[in-house]
Amino acid sequence: MRSRPLFAVSLALVVAACAGKPNPASVKAPPTAAGVKIGRPYEVFGKTYVPRDDLRYDERGIASWYGPTFHAKPTATGEIYNQDDLTAAHKTLPMPSWVEVSNLDNGRQLTVRINDRGPFVDGRIIDLSRRSAQLLGVDGPGLARVRVRRVFQDGDWAMTRPVAPRASPLASAKAQGADAPSPELSARYIQVAALSDEPRAKALASILADFGPAGVTRTSTGLWRVRVGPVAAESAGAVLMEIHAAGYADARVTQ
Repeated sequence: MRSRPLFAVSLALVVAACAGKPNPASVKAPPTAAGVKIGRPYEVFGKTYVPRDDLRYDERGIASWYGPTFHAKPTATGEIYNQDDLTAAHKTLPMPSWVEVSNLDNGRQLTVRINDRGPFVDGRIIDLSRRSAQLLGVDGPGLARVRVRRVFQDGDWAMTRPVAPRASPLASAKAQGADAPSPELSARYIQVAALSDEPRAKALASILADFGPAGVTRTSTGLWRVRVGPVAAESAGAVLMEIHAAGYADARVTQ
């Protein structure tokens, strides 16, 4: 998950990042989100991760950071990653949620918004955006010992619960004894994203399982396509509207 820095940070930026604990007035307020995404258990590199709403999360471990390689690409929620926002990736906490990250090596603290999944490396507990890493003094060494503690902003979703899974229209028709249309003739898929990172694609699929069967397939170009389906052709439009309403504006119907 973590990507090593590809370009040297300018001297002025380093000086600014190392000036001490960041001024709270300069920290951007997290944007308002339409809802919380938790997701079902998912597997990456042979290890299963179980997302949950841990209200008392407080752990120590290693922080890493990721930047230019993933900038302007979708996160595990489908949100576009901006390396200059105060965000981070976590394996299991709800998205969005907020954590206070304390660098145990220099004493700096920063509150960041969780909007992605990772890092998928043993011992690492959080993957910081580039800007977050700069403010915490993690960008230079690349790794740092940190404490990560769950905190709550005004309007945060305390005591969130996963949405109950919904059966696909085809499965519902079969359960009711109806003659479902032939999948080969009428089934459709909702393509939500095409990601370059397999772990993120699998994490996104775990979230989309609430809308029906969700899976990940690799394309001939090396991207990982995340789709919901199959769904009946006559129901695809309604499912697409629900997915759009959940915040995945680029989702579209495919065969």
